[in-house]
Amino acid sequence: MTVVSMSPAELDRVQVLRDVVAERISATEAAQLLRLTRRHVFRLLRAYRARGPAALVSRKRGNRSNRSYPAMVRTHALALIRANYPDFGPTLAAEKLAERHGLRLGVETVRRWMIADGIWRDRRERLKPVHQPRYRRDCVGELVQIDGSQHWWFEDRGPQCTLLVFIDDATSRLMHLQFVTAESTFDYFAATRSYLQRHGKPVAFYSDKHATFRVNKVGATGGNGMTQFGRALDQLNIDIICANVPQAKGRVERANGTLQDRLVKELRLAGVSSLEAGNAFLPGFMEDFNRRFAKVPFNDKDLHRPLAGDDDIDEAFAWKEERTVSQNLTLQYDKMLFILEPTPVTRPLARQRVTIYDYPDGRFAIRHQGLDLPYRTFDKVQQVDQAAIVENKRLGPVLAYIAERQKELNMKRSGRAPRRQGQGKSLFKAG
Repeated sequence: MTVVSMSPAELDRVQVLRDVVAERISATEAAQLLRLTRRHVFRLLRAYRARGPAALVSRKRGNRSNRSYPAMVRTHALALIRANYPDFGPTLAAEKLAERHGLRLGVETVRRWMIADGIWRDRRERLKPVHQPRYRRDCVGELVQIDGSQHWWFEDRGPQCTLLVFIDDATSRLMHLQFVTAESTFDYFAATRSYLQRHGKPVAFYSDKHATFRVNKVGATGGNGMTQFGRALDQLNIDIICANVPQAKGRVERANGTLQDRLVKELRLAGVSSLEAGNAFLPGFMEDFNRRFAKVPFNDKDLHRPLAGDDDIDEAFAWKEERTVSQNLTLQYDKMLFILEPTPVTRPLARQRVTIYDYPDGRFAIRHQGLDLPYRTFDKVQQVDQAAIVENKRLGPVLAYIAERQKELNMKRSGRAPRRQGQGKSLFKAG
């Protein structure tokens, strides 16, 4: 059985011609119904009797329009758009093709080509997605949403900083707040450690796709796909879930909006103007906030688990990286050369892997199979500090000049190493 695709007008012609063949109507009446001449009706009847309904289908269907652009023009235009105007709309892209490349095309032609090639999306496809609400989790500690909110929390009285927010999904209760200089792994290490020591281990944390929580580098193939923060949580048997869109973690996002209003005003009334004073103020604020806004959970069970004896949070919340020891018993980390002391323990470690432990409080260790290895350092980014300039009266101008030259040379630590704003006094903090 053959299926013939026909337009509504062609289907009407089939019905009228059937009536003519069956002698239910005359050719003159058919011409009036189809708004055609009698001569054309007889022409259609001959074709219909010879080949059936398929003879009434337009022979132009499926063929290229006589007014269409050559394929080479379309390929060239799309190549120019992809190379120079990938984020332009069809109207602006058509204007630039004419102005800069002498390629004059209709706006709708450019729009159709861009949509077909995936460069542009039709308005209906660009409608905002619908984010429907979901039920809260049943128990406290089942899911804790975390986020960092950068804001002028102290207004003009102090520096701009970030507030780390931990909020329980079941109750909207503020579980932990902490002011930090910026969102960094060390700051999240310290804040999460405080949370666990106070409340215990939740089932899961729910975060955004900040680089602290998720490997965002395109094409990353090395490592195990975990960030340092994810590795620490995995070691403590805590899940980490990364939301695809901010609306998915609306609980903490809305809390941030409320805190940027209420907390800022409370800090102003209390005269708080520094991170230290702000962190001291937060426990009392949290207690009052939870009394006003916290909800009753569906289930009274608390799913927080106490820290077990084998949960070493000091070791878990350390930045860990592996290095290969050279034949000369040296290794590099964050633009610093570490020279292992030649001892009976370290000599066999040439070409072996060792683990570096970089702690939030500034401590540093190199270990192999749990054993600390003795070392000394050679710093490639060693800088003159201000104390040396002040204390040396005779060398002061020389040291000041050296310090300025070091700033001009932009002597910075490695971009792959952790940011150290939230770390205590460390041997890596140059200057």
